Amino acid sequence: MQVESLLSTLQPRFEKNMLRHQGMSWQKVHERLQKNPDKLWSLHEMERTGGEPDVVDFDKKTGVYVFTDCSPETPKGRVSLCYDGKALRERKENKPRGSAMELTASMGIEMLNEAQYRHLQTLGTFDAKTSSWIATPADIRQRGGALFCDYRYGHVFVYHNGAQSYYAARGFRGRLPV
Repeated sequence: MQVESLLSTLQPRFEKNMLRHQGMSWQKVHERLQKNPDKLWSLHEMERTGGEPDVVDFDKKTGVYVFTDCSPETPKGRVSLCYDGKALRERKENKPRGSAMELTASMGIEMLNEAQYRHLQTLGTFDAKTSSWIATPADIRQRGGALFCDYRYGHVFVYHNGAQSYYAARGFRGRLPV
């Protein structure tokens, strides 16, 4: 991974999309990244798989910046995945290439939950033609289901599906606190 190449992608995106992070400066984000070089690999993976990560939140108490996938549609390098490893193991035929939760963990990021997904939609329009798995509450997952969201008709919609299902237009969005 080329750190300078990654930073030369992230900085212009940050500067172009100031509505996502009003009152924040790239200099402060860059300083935080320099203090947490272990996070650069995860950011690279977010970028490599089409997530177009950008800063969408800042915690004043901890100084943590939160990068979230801001690609207009669900990241192309993370589609055709069932929800988690359990669903992947249970699927007997036409198995997908992997699971969203396992890929999330391997990238060192977190999957967005419903509140985080809804917050992202206040910063732009995302998933107008695709959908994204979101972190699913344990009681729903124990019953075999999983949740996903999209944005249609000016609203965020939350749906359910069997966790073993997968679609070419459904992936997942991640976040990375730095």
